[in-house]
Amino acid sequence: MKISDIRKIPTTQLTVDSTKLREEIAELKRRVHMGEVDNTKLIRLKRKDLARMLTALSEQLAKEQI
Repeated sequence: MKISDIRKIPTTQLTVDSTKLREEIAELKRRVHMGEVDNTKLIRLKRKDLARMLTALSEQLAKEQI
């Protein structure tokens, strides 16, 4: 997901999406550890998406406080 697309998402939706993404990452880590998933690149991509979401979320919250 691109940062320009993420910035268009409202703050409340970003918080919901970030928690879902954290759960997905935890599930993927568990499945990789158990040997069910071989593609570890998915974890890296989801972590980067989470970082983008958290960056956009902090920017939006900073704008709301001003």
